[in-house]
Amino acid sequence: MKREKLNIAKIFKRFAVNRAHKDRLFQKVFADRKDLLDLYNAVNHTGYTNPDELEITTLEDVIYMSMKNDMSFIISSTLSLYEHQSTFNPNMPVRGLMYFSRLYEAYIKRHSLDIYSSSLVKLPRPQFIIFYNGRSEYPDEMVLKLSDAFIPESADEPVLECRATMLNINYGHNNALLNSCRRLHDYSYFIAKVNEYIDSQHTIECAIGKAIDYCIENDILADILIKCKSEVTSMLLTEFDEKLYKKTIYREGYEDGVNEGFERGHKSGVSEGFEQGHKSGVSEGFEQGHKSGVSEGFERGHKNGISEAREQDIKNSIGMLRHLGLPDEKIVSLIAENYAVSKEDVLNQINKNLREINDFTYKI
Repeated sequence: MKREKLNIAKIFKRFAVNRAHKDRLFQKVFADRKDLLDLYNAVNHTGYTNPDELEITTLEDVIYMSMKNDMSFIISSTLSLYEHQSTFNPNMPVRGLMYFSRLYEAYIKRHSLDIYSSSLVKLPRPQFIIFYNGRSEYPDEMVLKLSDAFIPESADEPVLECRATMLNINYGHNNALLNSCRRLHDYSYFIAKVNEYIDSQHTIECAIGKAIDYCIENDILADILIKCKSEVTSMLLTEFDEKLYKKTIYREGYEDGVNEGFERGHKSGVSEGFEQGHKSGVSEGFEQGHKSGVSEGFERGHKNGISEAREQDIKNSIGMLRHLGLPDEKIVSLIAENYAVSKEDVLNQINKNLREINDFTYKI
């Protein structure tokens, strides 16, 4: 069955329109200082009660991979950077390094600190937390390090490091954390409900609507969902459209790459295979011909080498085409055309070497 090609322009248009909703849902849930402080207390096992102690430092103009810095703030001499991710990204420490550079630059400027003086400038201690709620399975907690990206690998301590602690906030993970923060628990439950309805074969928009109605009825994020139902729906549609857009671009790019790679690889393989086969034939023919007579051996060895190289090249091409999933009829047609042999000979070659062809791995 021919697969229908997705309309990239249509997807991109909807994706671009939805990107007008700047705030993501996770940021919306913790927009209030009190809720953000509750989240900080749950993560750090602290008991701060005054939301006014929070100094919000979120970067509003930092765009990286179409995303802004989610949340950053200072409390008790700790500069906390909070990021929400629905797709695992091992490069978060690199992004954290970039974010922290901007945050500290702004902090130094805001507090009129002189980094060129002979006195040590005191800075708040950094903390980088990633809240993950994607569909892939990950442990409750894992640490991502900037040094894992450094090449070459070394046992020496790097002069630069950035650590990100990724907390899995999917419903059923990190229960102690979720139970310590009502907002985080409700957010996790709401997203789980959306995924549950999607898994039940509902459309994305329908699944979001049913999850919103259910949570309102059960007092889960009800204050936000009642007041901002339309906005929340748009936020979630934006995130789902972004994922669909990226997957579609990847799939079509991959297919184009396979087609172009096959064409180039086949031409290169045929040329290189013939050249190597010819050289091998000459070499083998010379060796055999030298033993039984230079003239007769050279002629026989050369012919034998070319024949073997041609046969091996046909084997390789058949194996490669089968590896790409082409049907035997298409393989027979391509091989017969490129090597000027009969289709019957190609079929005989396939049957003769079936076991070898099935085990053959073609690498470009």
